[in-house]
Amino acid sequence: MGDGPHDRFSVSDESGTRYQLDFSCGSVTMDTMTAQKTEKATAKKTAKKTAEKKTKVTDKLAIVVVTYKRQELLKTLFASFLASTIAPWRIVIVDNEHSDKTRAMVEEFSDKVTAQWGKTIADTDGNLNRVVYAPQSDNLGGSGGFSAGVKKAYELGAEWFWVMDDDVAIEPDGMAKLAKWMPTHDVIQGSRYDYDGGPFYWQYHFIVPLGIPNPIAPAAFGPAGYRVMNTMCFEGGLFRRNIVEQIGFPDPRFFIYWDDTIYGYLASKVTNPIIVPDRVMRRTREIGNWDIGGLRQLNSTSDMNRYHILRNRGYMARYFMAHGDYRGFLFGLGTIATIAKEIIRLVAVDRGHLGNGLKQIFRGWWDSHKLLHDPDWQPMPPLKPAK
Repeated sequence: MGDGPHDRFSVSDESGTRYQLDFSCGSVTMDTMTAQKTEKATAKKTAKKTAEKKTKVTDKLAIVVVTYKRQELLKTLFASFLASTIAPWRIVIVDNEHSDKTRAMVEEFSDKVTAQWGKTIADTDGNLNRVVYAPQSDNLGGSGGFSAGVKKAYELGAEWFWVMDDDVAIEPDGMAKLAKWMPTHDVIQGSRYDYDGGPFYWQYHFIVPLGIPNPIAPAAFGPAGYRVMNTMCFEGGLFRRNIVEQIGFPDPRFFIYWDDTIYGYLASKVTNPIIVPDRVMRRTREIGNWDIGGLRQLNSTSDMNRYHILRNRGYMARYFMAHGDYRGFLFGLGTIATIAKEIIRLVAVDRGHLGNGLKQIFRGWWDSHKLLHDPDWQPMPPLKPAK
């Protein structure tokens, strides 16, 4: 130690930060320049580790898209994939139209994906390309398309399945937002933006005895930052391979409507599916609707949907029976409520379809009774027996 009144010594800690000890003043001052460099280096390492962790958890994530005669919407979806901050392992395009135009679009898109991200881990077919085209010989509907797409991705070796229609676009950081939930949850539903850019409310709670969505389920997320759900939406639902193994592939017999609801219901029997506030995609197709007090919307739909909304309650009831959740009287009340809702939709949103719409509603209700009493019906089988 020096003898003067202003003696100083420099020391360094384990991180390399240099300190100056001024004994004359009894103070310790940090070399701020060194400290800032250390902080930046630490932040850079942390960011790198976080990015590597997210990439690792999504290493074998397959996006499954079902499309049918909507090439313009598909083009928008493809563009959003290319803007993603994380490269998907596989993008399986299920083409229910089996269209030459769609095939050409997929081939062009595949070339862009390879140019941007290169090839990736081989799948069970030995294929290294990220994009897989899966044309169907017939229009299987959304239900059949998702069943075929999940089956294809499963056979290729996917560990995660992110399913969606062609009328959405993912957010650039959508996959990264989901990645933070993937280590601790098996089924995750990200939130969405509506066509107009506002938040899209989705009914995440299903009243099983009635067989209807809960229209007054709280929209706010709890202190955990997510809500447990007992349903699913194939417009952005994400689920792990072990779920597919336990509950089987989505049921193609629904054709359209309630297939994703029942898949989420089945998933809730083996895990706790969650919906998270992170907005991971946006809807790209404008749909007419009736705004209900600024809180809920009743969207326009087709007569084909109206038929399947009622008919598929027969399948829904059979699944509830298989799991001991069917209550005939309450389910009947739910059917009455569903018919009332569809009639209100016809009058308020789809008045031009009133005549045929009513016909399809009651035809679907009649056919649901046939399914309810079909002696040959069996649920979709699990891929692996329960332990």
